[in-house]
Amino acid sequence: MSKRLIVALDFDNKVDALRTLDLLDCNKCMVKVGLQLFVSEGWELISAIKQKNFDIFLDLKLHDIPNTVSKTIEKIADFGVNMTTIHLTGGENMIDAACQASKDIKVLGVSVLTSLSNDDILKIASITLEEKFKNLIALANNSDLDGIVCSPQELTTLKDFQKLKVVPGIRNKPSNDDQVRVLSASDAYNSGADFIVVGRPITQAFNPTEALKDFL
Repeated sequence: MSKRLIVALDFDNKVDALRTLDLLDCNKCMVKVGLQLFVSEGWELISAIKQKNFDIFLDLKLHDIPNTVSKTIEKIADFGVNMTTIHLTGGENMIDAACQASKDIKVLGVSVLTSLSNDDILKIASITLEEKFKNLIALANNSDLDGIVCSPQELTTLKDFQKLKVVPGIRNKPSNDDQVRVLSASDAYNSGADFIVVGRPITQAFNPTEALKDFL
């Protein structure tokens, strides 16, 4: 997977998602299908995307007992998805179960959602965001995971992290949305991101084909 840009298909229906794919280049990016779109359209959408030759990042952020996660990963792998996600907060046994079931699919551990601030983490876990992130990265490091999903602002603490770093929260221009910890595409790449995930700045642009070029 040489493509470094992942375009998030943040839609709730197949028509809009596939129409957007016609404006993108499968040789320059892969696409992310998240929970909303997958629940709306299911495996038929995944098959339709594959027919357009796009690599697929199925981002369901699984978090359940190890057996359930293992069986779900097995099913995801059967459909030829390239990458998928689990929550690192599911713990060591759940992470191990996901890795053992992964076959050829790359499994990434989600660290701290980019929508969460330090105050949010303090309310949830009574520790700082930095402390929680370090604990989760230690789990990822000691597992067979292929990589992690983290905010761009955590990249500076991952200089010695040798696994894939997939980074959402990319904004080249100021925005008023739910992404709190953000960085530009060039700064994220320069800080060590292996992949960046970009949704609305491309898919909601007047010209998605041109907007794509700003993130390559």
